[in-house]
Amino acid sequence: MNDYSFDDYREYVEQHLLDFLPDIDSKSITLYDAMKYSISSGGKRIRPVLLLAACDFCGGNIKEALPYACAIEYIHTYSLIHDDLPCMDDDDLRRGIPTNHKVYGEAVATLAGDGLQAAAFEAMNRDMLLYLDDTKALNRRVRSCYEIIKGSGCQGIVAGQIADMEAEDRNCSREMLDYIHITKTSALIVAAVRAGAQLGGADTDTLEDLTVYAENLGLAFQIADDILDVIGEEEEMGKKTGVDAENKKATYPALIGLEESKKRLNELTNTAIDALKDYYDNAELFVELARVLETRGK
Repeated sequence: MNDYSFDDYREYVEQHLLDFLPDIDSKSITLYDAMKYSISSGGKRIRPVLLLAACDFCGGNIKEALPYACAIEYIHTYSLIHDDLPCMDDDDLRRGIPTNHKVYGEAVATLAGDGLQAAAFEAMNRDMLLYLDDTKALNRRVRSCYEIIKGSGCQGIVAGQIADMEAEDRNCSREMLDYIHITKTSALIVAAVRAGAQLGGADTDTLEDLTVYAENLGLAFQIADDILDVIGEEEEMGKKTGVDAENKKATYPALIGLEESKKRLNELTNTAIDALKDYYDNAELFVELARVLETRGK
């Protein structure tokens, strides 16, 4: 594994993030502008970094993984555009700037999200077409693409969004709350790690260990977000806080309280780290990331 830091991977993604957007006719330039507005607005880039790091961890070439890393960030960004719409969470601020629909209107924002989702699949499939004569390489790419599609679809963020909306202002069980978080947030984090591992040619045991790590990291990430919505500062978060309570969302703090939520966050973080204990220093980036994300909710 290369000795790259989180920031190294992130910078690599930032340099190439627009490279895989399709050419758009000038007559539809508003679509491109709206897509670019949200994809260029910053963010932690956790999902593409995890994909590249997992590929590298398993012995793959991060340059070859780049289309898939950018694709998963396109999908994540599309989900945020749609999540912010008035018909969903109705947010005015994202990553410290006005949300897409506040700048371009609801119709264009909806189409910008649709465009980014389609661009993700186009980027991955265009890459796969280059390997039709290399069965082994193509197999890794097909598996990677499948992981991303699964995490972004009806078993992932779309299912989670539906469950999240329907749970508003209702008594939500712990089981249902976990389901919402696992599908809406954790699924795409798991997809990023598994997609990268597939591209890197991971063996079965390594793939399983990375999956356990990602599942726990993803759930911990969302619980930290729930906590930050209660105790965080709007300037630091880049979006309004207190929104979950205002919208009567199903969250960990609402269900079990802040202190128990922090305890659960710590448990999940430790479980994620423990999953990679046998890899020692090779897993340092994954361990550090889990700890950094945990501190957000303290």
